[in-house]
Amino acid sequence: MAVFLLLMKKYIAPIALAFALLLPVVAQAQKGEATKPEPQVSARTGAVSVSWWKRHAELVERAQAGGFDIMFIGDSITHQWENKGKAVWAEKLAPLGAKPFGIGGDRTENLLWRLQWGLLDGKANPKLVVMMIGTNNTGHRMDRPSDIAAGVKACINEIQERKPSAKILVLAIFPRGAQPDDEKRLNNEAANKLIQKLADGKKVYYADIGKAFLTKDGVLEKSVMPDLLHLTSDSYNLWADAVIPEIQKIMPSKK
Repeated sequence: MAVFLLLMKKYIAPIALAFALLLPVVAQAQKGEATKPEPQVSARTGAVSVSWWKRHAELVERAQAGGFDIMFIGDSITHQWENKGKAVWAEKLAPLGAKPFGIGGDRTENLLWRLQWGLLDGKANPKLVVMMIGTNNTGHRMDRPSDIAAGVKACINEIQERKPSAKILVLAIFPRGAQPDDEKRLNNEAANKLIQKLADGKKVYYADIGKAFLTKDGVLEKSVMPDLLHLTSDSYNLWADAVIPEIQKIMPSKK
């Protein structure tokens, strides 16, 4: 028995994990989507990030417990609702029945994987999913706008397949870089033009609230985003104040 358990730990369990990680990739390939779903992997080792895996498990547990009407999904900008934006969330968004489900560093394919593997299971039954994803596709690899939009579309399709009654509010990728002609900002803006076309005004909605973070000349100041990407604590007020009216258009009961 001891030998069997040793073999199980050394060989069988890793093979089973690898097979589990490949399943969504195969499924997505069969669907013909442009973006391959996958969890976050280390650029150095090629292994699944332990911290990402732990965070995903925590969010799955939170989601599957239910008890929320609105699900915010995305990357570190959404993740930071639980840190820098915690006070604003408690004051303005938690009363609407919202909960955040962001993971720092996520790209569209990582979010798609999470949607496929647990985030919409159990008692998770959001009436509205608020999604912003894609800036890390630009920042990490300068993905083409069409590929970023394809990834967002894949996430929309996954939500609709698993939760057909849920409505989806897709937020334009937030501006980044100080100046309007910043290369990465322009890439995000080009992606946003394509993402906007995914909205049908019935089940899928689109809102661009990026101007809330910019000067009238389109400059992104470090007082708003110190690294020209992530929000300050005060800037989460700007996000909340801009997104709540969009939520209320879709869900009048949340006024």
